[in-house]
Amino acid sequence: MNIPNYVTLLRIIIIPFFPLIYLKYSFFKIDLLWMPYILLFILAFCELTDLVDGFLARKRNQVTDLGKVMDPMADSITNISVFLTFTQSWIDIPILLVFVFLYREFFINTLRTICALKGVALAARKSGKIKTLLQAIVSITIVLLLIPFTLGYLSLEKLRWISLGLVSIAAIYSVISAVDYIYANRKYMKKFLAE
Repeated sequence: MNIPNYVTLLRIIIIPFFPLIYLKYSFFKIDLLWMPYILLFILAFCELTDLVDGFLARKRNQVTDLGKVMDPMADSITNISVFLTFTQSWIDIPILLVFVFLYREFFINTLRTICALKGVALAARKSGKIKTLLQAIVSITIVLLLIPFTLGYLSLEKLRWISLGLVSIAAIYSVISAVDYIYANRKYMKKFLAE
């Protein structure tokens, strides 16, 4: 464990507050009008720590095998937590869409774990980074849409249709990035399957 990895761990600790605030804002005595801003802060904090841990790891020459595994895992936990939250209440995206993200992450993370056990740390692919960035943009955009919705300027129907479209785009690209990851690491998969 080093500072970049602790920063990554902090992201994993903070993200559960996202569904808590979205689903139980009244329990915490948070005004509905303030709720989107708090969610936005949580997402911004998670995205900022994602940038900081990578920057620190490279600057301090502290890129580790643990970090290579933990950082994508933190990304997965963050994004899936957010999208699962969006299956509830106002946004109400179909849970089947979230399964696309879940299956993709479980499969890729299982592949990473198998390789790690065999002594090979698979680094993130560019398509995976784009996938993470796209999911972050979609999440932040949907939370931003909650602001005009809570103010009464955006109808529930429009909020749901726009959210569904955005999450569908992210889900399609998630599958594309999985195919790219599998293809790029096919030699390891063939090798381990042959053993």
